[in-house]
Amino acid sequence: MRRVAHSLRRLLASLALGLAACSATAAPPDKAQGYRFEIVTGDDSAVSARIAEDLYKRLVPTFAAFRTELAQKRRMVTIAIGPDALRQAVARRCDCVVIAAFTSSQVWRSVVGALPPARAALNTAVYAEPAPLDQLQLASLLYRRPVRVAAIVGQDADTFVHALQGKADLVRAAPSDDIGELLGRVKRSEALLALPDSAVYNPENVRSILLATYRRKQAVIGFSGDMVKVGALATTYSDIEDINAQVAEVAAAFVASGELPAPQFPRYFRTTINEGVARSLDIVVGKDARGFARPRP
Repeated sequence: MRRVAHSLRRLLASLALGLAACSATAAPPDKAQGYRFEIVTGDDSAVSARIAEDLYKRLVPTFAAFRTELAQKRRMVTIAIGPDALRQAVARRCDCVVIAAFTSSQVWRSVVGALPPARAALNTAVYAEPAPLDQLQLASLLYRRPVRVAAIVGQDADTFVHALQGKADLVRAAPSDDIGELLGRVKRSEALLALPDSAVYNPENVRSILLATYRRKQAVIGFSGDMVKVGALATTYSDIEDINAQVAEVAAAFVASGELPAPQFPRYFRTTINEGVARSLDIVVGKDARGFARPRP
C-alpha cells in the first residue's frame, strides 16, 4: 500500500504540472493562452491510482499540443475524482474549471449549489449513478413491454424529478415519512426505480426495501451492481473506463469551444441482471435486456 501511495503521489505531482498547448489564436499577454490540467483525488487508494492513470492517458491528446513555455498563462482544468476531491477543488481561490467524476448528482449539487453563481458556472460533472432514462428503458426491455415504474424521491432530488417527470410515478418523501408507508404508496407500480437519494435509501433500510418489494413480486431496478447482488432485479452500470472516456470528452469539448458542457449522467454503460430474482418474479429475460448497453468508442 505504501508503494501504491508513493506511486500515486508521484503521478499526481506530474499531473499538477499540466501539459502544454498552443492556442489557435493569439491572446493578450495578460490572458490565459490555452489550457492545462490536473487530476485531484481524495485519497491514495489503489482504485484512485487506477482512475488517475487511465484518465491521464485519455487527457493527454487534448492538452499535449499547447506550448510548454506558456504553462503559467494557461487556464487550469481540474478533474476532481470523488466527493472529497470535489470539495478540495471548489475550496480553492482560482479561476479553475472543475470537472467532477465518481460523485453522485446529489452530492455534486449540494457542493456546487453552495457556491456563488459565477463560481458555480465553472463546474460540471459526469455523475456516478446510472441515467434514470436508461434505467426506465431497461425496465421495459426486461418486461418486453411498456411497464409502470415508480420512484421515491426526497426533497432535494430535483435532478431526478426533472429527468423522470411524466415518465414515472413520482412519490415525494418528507423527512418524517416511514419507508414502509412510502412503499405502500408505490405498490401498484410493477417496478420500483431505486435512486441514490440518501433521503430515501441508506445502508440500514435497503435490505428491508428489497425484501418488501420481493414479497409482492415488484421488481426493483437498482442504482448499482452491489444492489443487484443483494436482491434488485437489474441495473445499468458504468465502469472506470466508461466514466473516464466521458470525462475526457467533456474536457475536449470545453477546450475546443470555451463552453463548459452541462453536468451529465454516464453515457456509456452495460447491464447486470440478478437471474435468481428474475426467475422468482416470473420474468423471462430476453437478449435485448441482457445486451442492453452503450459501449464507449
